[in-house]
Amino acid sequence: MRAAIQQEIGQDKLEVVDDIEAVGFGPGKVRIRIRATGLCHSDLSAMSGVLPQPAPFVPGHEGAGEIIEVGEGVTNVKAGDRVLVCWLPACGACASCKRGQTQLCIAGFLNAGTPNYKRPGGDVFGFAGTGTFAEEVVVDALCAVPIPDDVPYEIAALIGCGVTTGIGAAINTAKVEAGSSVAVIGCGGVGISVIQGARALGAAEIVAIDPVESRREAALRFGATEGIAPDGLADAMNRITAGEGFDYVFEVVGKSATARTAYENTRRGGTLCIVGAGAMDDNLQINMFELFFDEKRILPSLYGGGDVLRSYERVIKLWRAGRIDLEGLITHRVRLEEINDAIDQMRTGEALRTCITI
Repeated sequence: MRAAIQQEIGQDKLEVVDDIEAVGFGPGKVRIRIRATGLCHSDLSAMSGVLPQPAPFVPGHEGAGEIIEVGEGVTNVKAGDRVLVCWLPACGACASCKRGQTQLCIAGFLNAGTPNYKRPGGDVFGFAGTGTFAEEVVVDALCAVPIPDDVPYEIAALIGCGVTTGIGAAINTAKVEAGSSVAVIGCGGVGISVIQGARALGAAEIVAIDPVESRREAALRFGATEGIAPDGLADAMNRITAGEGFDYVFEVVGKSATARTAYENTRRGGTLCIVGAGAMDDNLQINMFELFFDEKRILPSLYGGGDVLRSYERVIKLWRAGRIDLEGLITHRVRLEEINDAIDQMRTGEALRTCITI
């Protein structure tokens, strides 16, 4: 079958091959025929080495398709079911799951060290234990979440990561209050989803900050009240909040420099929400006096900061009600063989989300 793979960490391009096979099928597993997959910035971070990932590997973790085959003991899905791929399934038995913090379950991460594929030359891993840039993937049954018939595959794929991450950060983690002021630093697909979550919750001012003009313009269509370049943030903060700082600032880039900027533009007693996935050697510096004196809440948000199954259902309900726009997030559509064009579009900021049909 076909898949896009990266041979070594640090390579800029993927290679589309047709001699790869999904492996690992058996009890508790399912085989999924991928129909659509989104390109997320985390895929690029894995390619560059910012996020740890063994190689060679198949990128992709925002996927949707139908169940081809189920292994012994699988009861949550059956052959023919339409599903999205959950890259961080909850085991239901660990301490985090028992506390109700299912997004912190590490069972799914353990799958990342087991090869999902093989080629004549050896084993191939799947990014985040999945690897959806392929015609088929074998994953744990809990990774396959049934979707309603009215949800297109390309929409379901986005719900599987970026949309849930962004909207969940606003709703679950930060709990944005109606009438509040919000700033979002980084307005790709996840940042735009943060904006939509803040709008749904009734934020009064939502300022979108991004160096790419087309993304700032897009943010206005999705609910931002203002779109500015990074060098205009200080002026916007003074003008909108009288210099006090925003009630909520979301960092959706994954770099300590932008996180520090976010901290400085959060009001005393306000909330800084870290959504971007960054490198292990990129450290955020905050001195002990300001940490104590400013009493700013610093809230990291992993995968939307809540139970992902509940979050999926919420997003679908909001989409059906017309409260959020998911179709508009997809600015580009490509075939698998055009995957490197999609990567270039994301690197330049041209694309919010690219849907890859397989």
